[in-house]
Amino acid sequence: MNAQQTAAQQTAQDTVADLIARSHRLGADPKNTNYAGGNTSAQGRATDPVTSESVELLWVKGSGGDLGTLTEKGLAALRLDRVRALTGVYRGVEHEDEMVAAFDYCLHGKGGAAPSIDTAMHGLVDAAHVDHLHPDSGIAVATAADGEALTQEIFGGKVVWVPWRRPGFQLGLDIAAIKEANPGAIGCILGGHGITAWGATSEESEQNSLWIIRTAEQYIDEHGRSEPFGPALDGYEALPEAQRREKAAALAPVVRGLASQDRPQVGHFTDDPRVLEFLAAAEHPRLAALGTSCPDHFLRTKVKPLVLDLPAGAPAEECTTRLEELHEAYRADYQAYYDRHAGPDSPAIRGADPAIVLVPGVGMFSFGKDKQTARVAGEFYLNAINVMRGAESISRYAPIDEAEKFRIEYWALEEAKLQRMPAPKPLATRIALVTGAASGIGRAIATRLAAEGACVVIADLDLEKARAAAAELGGTDVAVGVAVDVADEAAVQAAIADAVLAFGGLDLVVNNAGLSLSKPLLETTEADWDLQHDVMAKGSFLVSKNAARVLIAQELGGDIVYISSKNSIFAGPNNLAYSATKADQAHQVRLLAAELGEHGVKVNGINPDGVVRGSGIFAGGWGAKRAAVYGVPEEELGAYYAQRTLLKREVLPENVANAVFALCTADFSHTTGLHVPVDAGVAAAFLR
Repeated sequence: MNAQQTAAQQTAQDTVADLIARSHRLGADPKNTNYAGGNTSAQGRATDPVTSESVELLWVKGSGGDLGTLTEKGLAALRLDRVRALTGVYRGVEHEDEMVAAFDYCLHGKGGAAPSIDTAMHGLVDAAHVDHLHPDSGIAVATAADGEALTQEIFGGKVVWVPWRRPGFQLGLDIAAIKEANPGAIGCILGGHGITAWGATSEESEQNSLWIIRTAEQYIDEHGRSEPFGPALDGYEALPEAQRREKAAALAPVVRGLASQDRPQVGHFTDDPRVLEFLAAAEHPRLAALGTSCPDHFLRTKVKPLVLDLPAGAPAEECTTRLEELHEAYRADYQAYYDRHAGPDSPAIRGADPAIVLVPGVGMFSFGKDKQTARVAGEFYLNAINVMRGAESISRYAPIDEAEKFRIEYWALEEAKLQRMPAPKPLATRIALVTGAASGIGRAIATRLAAEGACVVIADLDLEKARAAAAELGGTDVAVGVAVDVADEAAVQAAIADAVLAFGGLDLVVNNAGLSLSKPLLETTEADWDLQHDVMAKGSFLVSKNAARVLIAQELGGDIVYISSKNSIFAGPNNLAYSATKADQAHQVRLLAAELGEHGVKVNGINPDGVVRGSGIFAGGWGAKRAAVYGVPEEELGAYYAQRTLLKREVLPENVANAVFALCTADFSHTTGLHVPVDAGVAAAFLR
């Protein structure tokens, strides 16, 4: 590579670095664009490694990426001359979906990320740098009934109105023509959709984007009505925080069950003040019924939410009954929407359950295939509320009509994108609560369940350790840590409330919390007996009882797993209190399996033995006492236990976790009331 080629390569690297830095700055502020919304691009020259000639390239954010976390791998790199040559083969708007596949023939080298539908907007517009964003203030103007006139009033000739058009090649041509016809313009408002800005440099494009966003914000602030959502609706004001979260926790399992009628969903709850303000105002039923407008919004929130039409103080039981009625009506309405617009080639209906459920005085529940999807759906509906506020402040909210929404929601390209998604993990959409999960067997169980796709609530007596263990599994979209004393019913109820508010409900409960005091009968005190029975027998009962309320309310079935012990069967020396309470747990499995089967809830147990390494119980003194009983050094206790087994294998926490996972998969869908030994083979503990 000669000096000229090296310089060209360095210039290309600088262009990409500037584009990524700009994308991060724009994507970091939710005022600028929503998560995974919008795209940015830059044009520059690089050396073709085959011909050694300088070629003009377009780097543009690829399909599905997020501006705030964009990396070079998330950019599509295309030959600009080939992108622009596509105008010669474009057959018109009826055939524009063909152009997405055509972009693949424009890729440079390995090409990077898959080009998105918006690539034409960046490649056909005569500007070196282009930003397409979904700011709330910009969409407010874009969805105002008189948006075109407002665009002229707010921005003058610097920003031009582009009538609604579905994203694609023709929209790119439209924007290119408008820019050419308006040489003084720095960007445009895309009707019903968002904004696009451009510049000769990366800095100029970014500043033009921010100027459009801030100018729209300022205009709304200065000219907007004081009550954009109408006057306060009597009885619909926000409940006090403790009361609304208590009601949210009571309703969450019911709402999740309704939202999961077609397929299981994970939930997210927010009582953001902006949601509560919207639901407390008189116009919220009208505005909610109009639905969202920006394609990024309704692809994640569906065309409109389900809104409970009861005041904030309505009892939870009344809310449940009404939610069930509204859900039935919502499903019928969504089916009718599909039937009105579906054609012979339309993808099959993807389910008629709501993605957003709004409860006045309480907040918003949102749902998705995982926690991140559910959370982002809620964030998008919050964006939609902001948009409605802005549009209603300066005009009247007028989103795109439902036929256009359907064209995007059931777009063949969108369906193809969904079909390319990787297969879900075995425990995807399942929400697990594991007690005593900050260490030992419980931690291993939580780790395995999270690895298999479950959302995990790590419940432990030590809150800080629970949170630390959860953090190691990933962010709060994967796991959360909560405090619980399983012997205290109020504490158990609070932990379960935290769980359902974190992820929407419960599917899988593991009673693992425990301790052991190794003493002969005559040295076992009443306090020793009570402590062990309170934590394991009573604690398991309290967790199962309160979790069962959630499982039954959801009507989604579920699993309860008890981590019992080989000692529930085997009679060993000097552990009366421990073994007796483990036998109690073992029989709870059988009793609850018989009682909860009618609700589709399976109840099974695991009987481990000799789990020394990584065990919190053994590290807490139990190991030393058991080693003394058997006359071996404590550090050799695991090996001692292994040698007395049929398989001569040491049992680890991960072996117990594997058994829990297996019991909760579809492979064991017809198994309940079972105890699975995980003891490497102890003949005296064989079940008879």
